[in-house]
Amino acid sequence: MVNVWGEYDREMSEEQKLLKESLLSWAEKNLNAERVIKMNQQGYPFPGDVIKGLADLGIIMGVVPPEHGGAGLSWRDQALIADIIGYIDPSIATAAGLMAVETGWGFTIDRYASEEVREKYVKPAIEGKKIIGIASTEPQGGSDVAGIRSTGRKEGDEWILNGEKTFISGVYECKEMGGGYWVIARTEKADKPHKELTSFFVPIDSEGLEITEAYRDAGRGSLSTAGFVMHDVRVHESYILGERGKGFYQTMEGFDNARLLIGASACGVTRRVLEEAGKYVSEREIFGHKLAQYEGISFEFADFYANLEMLKCTYQHVADMQDIRYKEEGMPVRTGRAKTYKPQEIAKWIAILKWKAPHLAKDAADRAMHWLGAAGYTDEYILETAWRGVMSYCVGAEGGENIQKIVIARESLGDVAKPY
Repeated sequence: MVNVWGEYDREMSEEQKLLKESLLSWAEKNLNAERVIKMNQQGYPFPGDVIKGLADLGIIMGVVPPEHGGAGLSWRDQALIADIIGYIDPSIATAAGLMAVETGWGFTIDRYASEEVREKYVKPAIEGKKIIGIASTEPQGGSDVAGIRSTGRKEGDEWILNGEKTFISGVYECKEMGGGYWVIARTEKADKPHKELTSFFVPIDSEGLEITEAYRDAGRGSLSTAGFVMHDVRVHESYILGERGKGFYQTMEGFDNARLLIGASACGVTRRVLEEAGKYVSEREIFGHKLAQYEGISFEFADFYANLEMLKCTYQHVADMQDIRYKEEGMPVRTGRAKTYKPQEIAKWIAILKWKAPHLAKDAADRAMHWLGAAGYTDEYILETAWRGVMSYCVGAEGGENIQKIVIARESLGDVAKPY
């Protein structure tokens, strides 16, 4: 039987081992397999006690500096946490809501936010009292960020925003708990579309913001997916994130941070799938032999396990690159520029992880259901929950697979590979 954590333990510091044990111990009482399946079936809103419990453990936005209310964790630490979260909740709703959205985007919001936004929204989100995230996708598409149609015009010390955002994670939870979203709008006139965008923090309770009906997703049932329309929504100048006209670049940074954590979470999903399925095929007999003795199963298991180990090394490498980048740039205030790794190089590696890790988890769950037969198709096992949940990151959440391939080709072959 595969040793799920033993090999990881040898690579962990004592602090990381304690963190892992604390998370697994908390999950055994508060987010075990039975509850994950029940939450997925019952639907949103995502339970507040889970959000508060993980916040109390200090893992939501753990990478935010201590002076801003975070734990000051490294990206290597946060990626390990994301891995464990994916293992605990293979529906990936927890990873989507609290790792990619809250942590990846929360860190980026904190980096560019004014002190007012930080005090009113970021710090309460770290404490599990509010929800913050990303609202970039629009009805005409989400991958072409430079093609965003939402607009912002300045009037005195306020900005008036109009447009529609869709396929946003956690909207109903945000409405219930309070919070807001990173929103990109077209505010400038420039020679290139990607230079015309500015990022804003938009509170969910803003006057003129109308939440749309939630989608009925195939998976991630315990986390809402919806959108909102902005009708002359007014936000103060202090709610601009970063610099005017730099919204495209800052948004790409946010996507990279979120994709790293989703890739690590997907590795956790794969590990949970292989653990559950591995136990079954090691015990179940047919024609007088354990299922694991049949090469049709054992060779597929070996393939998934080998790829999981390679992707684990990938997310650790990417996390180390992020740690070096932010150390060189300065945190929380920028004091320099990244020298060792250019952001584009980090983006390439993150694209590799974001493309491969969710597909590995989805394919592993798919094949594992075949290994178990009829049992794998029921909620007696968590395989079907994992399959439906992680599919969201295969089809497009935080960037579809073909977008990742464009990034990889662009950074490997050069501008000749750009389709835009």
